[in-house]
Amino acid sequence: MKNEYQVLLYYKYVAIDIPEKVRNDHRMLCESLGLKGRIIIASEGINGTVEGTTENTEKYIEEMEKSEYFKGIIYKKSAGTGSAFPKLSIKVRPEIVTVKIPGLNPNQITGKYLSADELHQWYEDGKEFYIVDMRNDYEYISGFFEGYIPSGIHNFYDLPQVLPKIEHLKNKTVVTVCTGGIRCEKASGFLVANGFSDVYQLKDGIQTYMEKYPNKHFKGKLYVFDNRLTLAFNTDSPEHEIVGKCMHCQVSCDTYVNCAYDMCHFHFISCNNCLDKNTGLAFCKEDCKDIYLSQISKSQYFKV
Repeated sequence: MKNEYQVLLYYKYVAIDIPEKVRNDHRMLCESLGLKGRIIIASEGINGTVEGTTENTEKYIEEMEKSEYFKGIIYKKSAGTGSAFPKLSIKVRPEIVTVKIPGLNPNQITGKYLSADELHQWYEDGKEFYIVDMRNDYEYISGFFEGYIPSGIHNFYDLPQVLPKIEHLKNKTVVTVCTGGIRCEKASGFLVANGFSDVYQLKDGIQTYMEKYPNKHFKGKLYVFDNRLTLAFNTDSPEHEIVGKCMHCQVSCDTYVNCAYDMCHFHFISCNNCLDKNTGLAFCKEDCKDIYLSQISKSQYFKV
């Protein structure tokens, strides 16, 4: 059965002469098709996630194939809900994924591509290799590859902090992984530039691997940057596992929440039993809860 809505995840590194013009033209295209989502355009390329009806997202792909810049993009497709994004946002930025390392251009330096089929075969053959998950720390707690090495970073622009953790792997086979592949274009290039001798990147990202090999060597759910929060395939299979844990009680869980205290807003996994009993809200620690409740109390006092 065909889904009514579809989400497209995509990127392309390509030199764009006038990003502002491309942004304006792109906005007209998306609005004409009723698409919502987030798109970043820079002189180095495009990075987007959009949702719309399946019919209109396919029309979007057809129009992109006519573009001088965006022909040949590989789109990661998944079922949408119709409410994955609240609005359409298209912005021009210095980079399509922020790393803040001058000269790190995937068009000039990047790791070797490794397909989902090849990675799966490496696992099946017992080949020696090391998966380095280049996602942010809150992303891989809901799902990860077997034997992975976590980046330990909270933002991608903290990429240099990964080096000390994997310095001992400079002469080993290293495979960088991320959601759709865009971060690994730069992360793998960064490792090559820093002396790693055999660096690969998972082509088209974790989502493509999961779709081809659900519940095989990647466990749990994939974190995604929209209102769905997580994505999985074949969840009814007995092979599917919930690998996330409630931050407070450690029970198996993969439900993400934000700390209700606005000055914190920490993103974490919590079960329903660990939500505040009186308010039903999530707090990452008691201090955040105490401050939040005291502010609410004062606010009510001044309204009287």
